[in-house]
Amino acid sequence: MMNAILTPFIFILHTALQILNLAWWGGLIILLGLVKLIVPHAGFRHALLNIMHGFMFCFGKVSVAFIRLFNNVEFDYRVHGNLSKQSWYLIVANHLSYLDIILLIDFAAPRIPAPKFFLKQELIWLPFVGLGAWALDMPFMRRYSRAYVEKYPHKKGKDLETTRQYCQKFRTTPTTVINFVEGTRFTTKKHASKVSPYRYLLPPRAGGVAFTLSTMGELFTNVLDVSLLYPGSNRHPMMAMLSGRMTRIVIDVTVMDVPDPAPQVAADVQDFRVRFQGWLNRLWTEKDNRISQILGQ
Repeated sequence: MMNAILTPFIFILHTALQILNLAWWGGLIILLGLVKLIVPHAGFRHALLNIMHGFMFCFGKVSVAFIRLFNNVEFDYRVHGNLSKQSWYLIVANHLSYLDIILLIDFAAPRIPAPKFFLKQELIWLPFVGLGAWALDMPFMRRYSRAYVEKYPHKKGKDLETTRQYCQKFRTTPTTVINFVEGTRFTTKKHASKVSPYRYLLPPRAGGVAFTLSTMGELFTNVLDVSLLYPGSNRHPMMAMLSGRMTRIVIDVTVMDVPDPAPQVAADVQDFRVRFQGWLNRLWTEKDNRISQILGQ
C-alpha cells in the first residue's frame, strides 16, 4: 500500500533528476561540440572530443546512480571474455528500451572505448540527446522505404554512404560501434507483426552491420554480442525504472571473433551480405536460447 502511494512521487522526482542530469552533461557536450566545430586544429579537436567522452561517461554514471537510489535493483553483469580500453569493438545488441543506451554507456566507462550509437535521423531533434550525439560524432541514419527509393532513385545507397563517412572517423582512435540490429525496440505487437521466429527477439537486419564490417572490419578487435534484459520489467522498462519498481538488470556480453570482412569487389558484396545475414540469424538463435536460460524459462 505504501509503495503504491509513493510511486507517483518517486516517478516525478526521479524523472526530474534524470532530465536535469541529461540537460547538464548534454549542455556541456553541445557547448564543446560548437567549439570543436569552429576550431580547425586537429589535435585540439581530438582533445575536446576526449573531454566530451568523459562528460558522456559522467552522464551514464550519474544516471545509473539515480537508478540505484530509487530502485532496489540488482545489476547482473556477465562478461564472457576479456575487454580492453585500447581495442576496437563492434557491438550487436537487442533493443528493449531507451534505458539500454544509458546502461551501455555506464557499462562501457571502465571497460571499453567510448561507444558510438547508430541513431535514427528523427532523434536529432530530441532535446540535448540529438545535438549531444551530433557533437560526439555519432552517425544519424535515415532509412528509406522501397517505395521512396523507387520514387527518388538518386537516394539509393545514401544511408550506406553515411555509414562509410562516419566509420572513417572511427579509424584513428579506439572506438566501440554499437548497432541495435533489430532496427527498433522490442514490443509484443512488433514481435507478432514481424512473425519473429525468436521468442524474445525481433529478426535481425544485416545491412548496416555488414556495411560497417566492409568499411572497417579489419580494424575491429572483436565483436561483442550484448543481451540486455529487465526480468520482471520487460514490457515497460523505462516506466518501471522511473517509478522505483525495477528489480533486476542483466547485461550479458560474449566476446567473439570478427567475421571475415566484406570483399571490396562489388560483384561479391551481395554474396557477403547473404552469408552475413545467415551468421547473424544463427547468432540470434543462440542469443534467444541464452536469454531463455537467463530468465529460467
